Amino acid sequence: MSTGPGRASYGPGSEGARPSKGERTRARILDAAAELFSRSGFNAVSLRDIAAHAGLTHAGLLHHFPGKDRLLLDVLERRDLIDARELFPGLLRPGSPAPEPARRLRLLLELVARNSRTPGLVALYAKVSAEATDPDHPAHAYFARRYRYLRTELTGIVADLQRAAGAGDAVDPGAAAGQLLALLDGLQTQWLLEPEAVPMEALVRDFLDRLGLLPADGAEATDGAEAGDGTGAQAGDSAGTRAGDGVGAETVDGSGTRAGDGTGAGTETADGPEAGGVSR
Repeated sequence: MSTGPGRASYGPGSEGARPSKGERTRARILDAAAELFSRSGFNAVSLRDIAAHAGLTHAGLLHHFPGKDRLLLDVLERRDLIDARELFPGLLRPGSPAPEPARRLRLLLELVARNSRTPGLVALYAKVSAEATDPDHPAHAYFARRYRYLRTELTGIVADLQRAAGAGDAVDPGAAAGQLLALLDGLQTQWLLEPEAVPMEALVRDFLDRLGLLPADGAEATDGAEAGDGTGAQAGDSAGTRAGDGVGAETVDGSGTRAGDGTGAGTETADGPEAGGVSR
């Protein structure tokens, strides 16, 4: 599941501010890295591969990211930050009130629906999280922390939904949260193998319904803008980090600012260490 805490270390300094040239370049590097990591995994991709895909020299990339480990973590954290803003606001802004239970459920289902339109993003998390089971992997601590956060937050969501639905305490919220998280991860792996056979959102709804957590009035229903048929503003395919087409044509950086595509280096004049074309 592609949600969790993150840091805004790569985004513009203030909400709504026009991104600087350096910030646009960083976003382009992140887009290129997300696509390549999702396609080949972390271990098979080099910094030179990423630089070439982003239209930069190797030195130009190193000007923004000191190494591949830090770049991977920023790729993961950028998407987590985007998804966590509404679903888990307390993680990013401690003390922030959580949305009403029905809204949190709708946001969760919207996330599942959106993931079903972004196979590249799902593949990125599936591949890198599997690699990160190795304690020496640079993302090992990140994923361990991420799953702890998700278990805690999903436990709270389940408990809130139980109270809202008058479901009592027949189901332990912590156990249900662990099962839901395992279901989400397992469905994504199956969906990557055979998308047409695995309706992820419907299966998650069925699981929640069996626990008595779906509101009887259907208040959790996703709306068309988020849960459409893949042709809307947030549709994407191979590796868009928000709404991309495999090269980040409409990706969003950590602050929500839309960034240029991963192949558009020729449209932006580089200076300093980025000058000199592409180096493989």
